[in-house]
Amino acid sequence: MNPPFPPIHNGVLSVIVPAFNEAATAREALAAIVAKEIPGWRLEIIIIESNSTDGTRDIVLSYQSHPRVRVILEDRPQGKGHAVRAGLAAATGDVILIQDADLEYDLADYDTLLAPIAAGRQEFVLGSRHGEGGWAIRKFSDQPVQALLLNTAHWGFTFLINVSCWVRLRDPFTMYKVFRRSCIQGLTFECNRFDFDWELLIKLIRKGHRPIEIPISYKSRSFKEGKKISMFRDPITWIVAWAKSRFGPL
Repeated sequence: MNPPFPPIHNGVLSVIVPAFNEAATAREALAAIVAKEIPGWRLEIIIIESNSTDGTRDIVLSYQSHPRVRVILEDRPQGKGHAVRAGLAAATGDVILIQDADLEYDLADYDTLLAPIAAGRQEFVLGSRHGEGGWAIRKFSDQPVQALLLNTAHWGFTFLINVSCWVRLRDPFTMYKVFRRSCIQGLTFECNRFDFDWELLIKLIRKGHRPIEIPISYKSRSFKEGKKISMFRDPITWIVAWAKSRFGPL
């Protein structure tokens, strides 16, 4: 039986890397990303730096002449979603993967996430942080109350996505969203913060691209370690993004 989608041989993977105030991890993370090799793929790495105040821009600029890297410099921080949208506009690869400039996710998972897309079995893949079992994906040894609140909210918002979009996902808000670039053709995006995760996911599903989830490795960092989500502001933007993306125009 032929696969439902055209297989990809010797493809180009666009890795979109938003970077803002990540000096503590950016040097190690970017070095690993730039060095990453995947059989059958050529990497196009797009780093979007949002005028950090901690030296991250200098780290990013050190890759400006690297043949694999394209650097986009924003004049001011406008949110992770805004940076990712800039990266999407610049991407030319067959497949797109979103990667933060921190050390929460394991680059070794690239190969597994790309396999079903390369084989033509899927167009859209999510890296599920529940790969090792258990209900909690965030385990902050120094901030257990915040971790409990975030994990509880995760399941509440996941239920909302599943019911409203007729899917059965465990981790719809994972950073590792991997999809053929053709999937986003014709879609319009407007979210600037972490609500972009909602907008991208919902609009891809509404367009007919049903994701599969593949377990990945994940090591969460706490707010003290640099996590940037606002526990009060961001949930409001998520609900607004859900309403607009689920019921508004694509």
